[in-house]
Amino acid sequence: MRLFDADQTSRTGRRDGAVAQGAVRVRPAESGDLAAVIALDAAVTGIEKTDYWYEVFQRYGVRGARQRFFLVAEAAGAIQGFIVGEVRDWEFGSPPCGWVFGLNVRPEARLGGVGTRLLEAICDGFRRAGVAKVRTLLARENTLVLSFFRSQGMMAAPFIPLEMDL
Repeated sequence: MRLFDADQTSRTGRRDGAVAQGAVRVRPAESGDLAAVIALDAAVTGIEKTDYWYEVFQRYGVRGARQRFFLVAEAAGAIQGFIVGEVRDWEFGSPPCGWVFGLNVRPEARLGGVGTRLLEAICDGFRRAGVAKVRTLLARENTLVLSFFRSQGMMAAPFIPLEMDL
């Protein structure tokens, strides 16, 4: 899967519309950001999940505390991406660790360091919460996100996900 078509790349190798990494500000999500988060998620996944995102914001934005994070990356007056995660304690016998369960960057802003800045910011929050490890879970066919996390130094964890149809 290619991140973008060659005709979208400028002569400098950056995508047209990409933002400079220094211009990105990562901050906690606010209620006014939800429309942009919902639109970004729908554009990338093809599914509009308005109710889901309002519930995520209630849990991780409004009531987010020292162990819950809903962050957005803002640049050029617009939301460029978001990340959501939390510290989970002792699940599956694992000591407390940070879990990232939502990450998305506008396609036009990819390869500009937005995802890296978001991951760094949530990892800083995890460290402040007292954990030393971060994990995520994703579909094996999601090669774009898998490649991103691997580029950030993540590797296979010591757990095996299992499932069954109900």
